Amino acid sequence: MLTDLEKNAIRDHYQNIGKNLPGFRPRASQREMIAAVANAFSRTLSREEGGDAPKREGESIAVIEGPTGVGKSLAYLLAGGIMAQTRGKKLVVSSATVALQEQLVDRDLPFLVEKSGLELTFAIAKGRGRYLCPYKLYQLTQGNAQQNLLGFEAPAVLWDSKPKPDEMRQMRELADGFANRSFNGDRDTWPEKIDDALWFKITNDRHGCLKAACPNRAECPFYLARDTLETVDVVVANHDLLLADISMGGGVILPAPENSFYCIDEAHHLPKKALSQFAAEHSWNTAVWTLEKLPQITAKIAAVTDKAETANLADEAASSLLDSLHEWQFHLAEEPSLDLRPSENERSEFRQNDSDFNRKHSDPVWLWQDGKIPEDLELLVQNTAVAARSLLKHVYSLNEALSAARREKDQDGALIDRISSEFGLFTARTEQISAVWDLLSAVPPEGSEPLAKWITRRIDDKNDYIFNASPISSASHLANSLWRRAAGAVLTSATLQSLGSFNLILRQTGLVWLPETATLALKSPFDFEKQGELYIPPVHASPKDPAAHTAAVAEWLPKLISPQEAIGTLVLFSSRKQMQEVALRLPDDYLPLLLIQGDLPKAALLQKHHQAVAEGRASIIFGLDSFAEGLDLPGEACVQVIIAKLPFSMPDNPIEKTQNRWIEQRGGNPFIEITVPEAGIKLVQAVGRLIRTETDYGRVTILDNRVKTQRYGQQLLACLPPFKRIG
Repeated sequence: MLTDLEKNAIRDHYQNIGKNLPGFRPRASQREMIAAVANAFSRTLSREEGGDAPKREGESIAVIEGPTGVGKSLAYLLAGGIMAQTRGKKLVVSSATVALQEQLVDRDLPFLVEKSGLELTFAIAKGRGRYLCPYKLYQLTQGNAQQNLLGFEAPAVLWDSKPKPDEMRQMRELADGFANRSFNGDRDTWPEKIDDALWFKITNDRHGCLKAACPNRAECPFYLARDTLETVDVVVANHDLLLADISMGGGVILPAPENSFYCIDEAHHLPKKALSQFAAEHSWNTAVWTLEKLPQITAKIAAVTDKAETANLADEAASSLLDSLHEWQFHLAEEPSLDLRPSENERSEFRQNDSDFNRKHSDPVWLWQDGKIPEDLELLVQNTAVAARSLLKHVYSLNEALSAARREKDQDGALIDRISSEFGLFTARTEQISAVWDLLSAVPPEGSEPLAKWITRRIDDKNDYIFNASPISSASHLANSLWRRAAGAVLTSATLQSLGSFNLILRQTGLVWLPETATLALKSPFDFEKQGELYIPPVHASPKDPAAHTAAVAEWLPKLISPQEAIGTLVLFSSRKQMQEVALRLPDDYLPLLLIQGDLPKAALLQKHHQAVAEGRASIIFGLDSFAEGLDLPGEACVQVIIAKLPFSMPDNPIEKTQNRWIEQRGGNPFIEITVPEAGIKLVQAVGRLIRTETDYGRVTILDNRVKTQRYGQQLLACLPPFKRIG
């Protein structure tokens, strides 16, 4: 339960915002959210001294849908910050992107501290990959003479090709900037673009990291940032980093779940991001390169440790794995699903346009139906998995031997450190390979959901195969690794309900198994009936006939948009092909008004749009799915949103295909269970581009007759804001 101290603190600091901010109006929905966050965190269970961890059933978890305008970040930062302080926890805020992280740290938290008087310390948390490794940088930029004096050659593994003059120039600039402290080692603060391949050579990774033994530990940007996290009240992370930490056991980069209250913003992104984190893949080419090069580094390790036998065992396991991969190459070459040769009909169809053929036939995929290993490959799969596990075991042993040698042989310290850093790449690659084969060889218990397993043929200058495996749902991972361990959690977003229910997000996140999880749908502060209209014109062509529907959309847009009216219009498409075809069919006087996603960088496109409206000209944005979420165009910048087609996504990737078959085999309907509910969320997001403030106004138009002709259409319409219906 909430204590009187906590209730008073929350009330007083919230009232301070009103006193210190002229024009601030407390909103009922915001106050309701503050209470819901505080109540959830007040129900946290503590471990009894010497006892087992308490069994959690979701009592300290709340799922809160807060429409645009509620002021969600202020609500969860205020309540969460106070509860974390009074209960001795860390508040871990997780956003969907680094950009949202920076908004929280640069704007929202400073605002809260200044206006409320709440003394909160905070810091941003990023993964190792965003930080420079000073040790690697110095190794790569020092002169040959110094390298020879230290007794080892330049790190050839990191320079897999001769460095270009521009690469060396930028590397030295980074080294100089870091040495004179004009650069803090955070990639996001460097003023110029750093090529990914170059950054990879100097970034921090956990396998190559020398940790406490590193001579540059005191100035390491990653460790300095991590040390800061231990001293602050609020840690601002992102979903990818949170999930990476959880997959490593929790408490590795971020505070431990048992000591954390989580506020997960944009929570509707969490399930799919989690699925990506829990999946595994590796390239055939990269694996072969790693295994062929491995004996060179194990020989160096054997020379500085007493583990020659372990090095030999690692080499033998690598050789065995290499044999298996070469055997795979034979099977992959014979697999029809991965064949690049077109049929005679396809040759005839695409004879006139090679680029069309290449687009259609890019990256063939061999999906193992229902995640079952093909019978004739069962032995090869098991042999590959056994060899990968054996290699990983010996690689770990060699890592431990290097750590022991570093402690025992000071005179070889520089050489051992260099080998350890170089060996980190091989450890990471071996872990990746083993993770893939652990999943590919796994056989889930009868009746449980399958794993998705597939192999992709990558078509580029070097023919390659990518081995992939993934769970079809992240629910069990999230339930066991996060929710059942966390001191408390709040999941929030403007769109968490689908078809009027929280069932989808509860299923996808595994919270459905924690029955005491609270759910709350807050009311919008906007008067939708007065501010907006919903128009569904009589479009007779169905999207199931793409050509006819495209023609209908092109015919309707000039009727809906006036080129003389100085307002912004956003037209959203589900297909790039349809978007481009409609653009080509518009009357000539519309073309100067048109801004098409992809023709310009997003920032430049929006700048042109705002400038046109400000100068009294009409402006029309044609956008795809990514413009249906997170695009903020208040006022005259967006007075009309036109949705060409309901945002159904086709199950076109191996994970979705495997998931859909599993649902069908259980007697379910994947279209009704997944496709329609997910489309409902996307439709609400798209419609949400119209009204962003209490003074906005405008019209939403839907050019898809299925909202009237199909039963699910009525369900989708019922979830939209209560706009005035016209037409």
